[in-house]
Amino acid sequence: MLKDEILQAAKDLNDELVQIRRTLHQNPETSFDLPKTLKLVKEKLISYGYDPKPCGKAGLTCTIGNKGKVFLLRADMDALNIIEDNDLSYKSCNNKMHACGHDIHTTMLLGAAKILKKYENQLNGTIKFMFQPSEETFEGSKDMIEDHILENPKVDGAMMMHVMTNAPLPTGSVFIMDKGVSAPAADYFTIEVYGKACHGSSPWLGIDPMIASANIILALQEITTREISSSDPSVFTIGTIESNNKAANAISDMVTLKGTIRTFDEKIRAYIKERIEQIAKSIAVAYRCNADVYYPSGAPTLLNDEDLSLKLEKYMIELLGENKAIPMRKMKQSGGVGGSEDFAYVSQKVPSIMLAICAGMASDGHQYPVHNPKATFDEDVLWQGAAIFSYAAINYLNDAN
Repeated sequence: MLKDEILQAAKDLNDELVQIRRTLHQNPETSFDLPKTLKLVKEKLISYGYDPKPCGKAGLTCTIGNKGKVFLLRADMDALNIIEDNDLSYKSCNNKMHACGHDIHTTMLLGAAKILKKYENQLNGTIKFMFQPSEETFEGSKDMIEDHILENPKVDGAMMMHVMTNAPLPTGSVFIMDKGVSAPAADYFTIEVYGKACHGSSPWLGIDPMIASANIILALQEITTREISSSDPSVFTIGTIESNNKAANAISDMVTLKGTIRTFDEKIRAYIKERIEQIAKSIAVAYRCNADVYYPSGAPTLLNDEDLSLKLEKYMIELLGENKAIPMRKMKQSGGVGGSEDFAYVSQKVPSIMLAICAGMASDGHQYPVHNPKATFDEDVLWQGAAIFSYAAINYLNDAN
């Protein structure tokens, strides 16, 4: 049976996948600056018989098969500016860390590429691989789309997986997202509040942007608590407040606030962004200051296609069994995941599906969540994820063509 062949082929790759993942983990790179990562991924793809091409600022793509429908498999490659706090033989060798598991995503997709190459002559369509930079800044997916990743050949469906550590189920279990939004839109914002500098002993000679900023922060909290319905989930966070003056006895001429917004509805997203600007500027003026508001990056809501959701549910139950393939609607909690994901840009363009794959339970020593400097992942997820990517792609093409 195909599932047995795929699972065995993935298991046979385990040692190679562990080596790839550890190399990536030890050499994390961020944003679009991924020279070592790109070199490794490119070399592996070439060794598997592919002809990878650059896409966008720092992405790679290649295809297998020909004619028929096209299914895209995506993995992100970038790390975070987090200092790893683990005692591992392959611990990060710099002040960055694959704390979100993108090293695992990349490795799983490389494993799938090697497996799928064996089925090249049997594919009933085309598989396109998308190795993407800069997911953490919500810029990489959009950049590759602008460089036509979804065209030539035109993509008909797309899939991504994200690992979960401190997971509720054994490694290799997957959650298949239901139709609709599974990850919120996210927007980074910056508010710059301008005043007039002076000595701290004579505040009447200046205009204090810190006082204005404090009141802006308090007022902005009321957008989600007083203006947005409780039936429309949204999260507003101010993460940093910084004066351009480091002296304790001086009043600065500028204060910078930075934060994020998370929303599951595009209309609510637009409303909150508009209100942030109105409130920040109005309160600044009330305190004799001025304010500017910027949105340097963001991502829309991630939409899951109903047909793909049902198909992936079927494929995963076939491959893994009902105990390890769980539709999200069967979980007690409702709604999508909390973190945003720039695969959302793909999902806004073509029918797409997101899977979450478990990569370590707390009871097995993986008690820290992603983005934590102590986060660890069960490497058994590598071969299982490669099998999932492979089985999903082959079956999608068989059903679609």
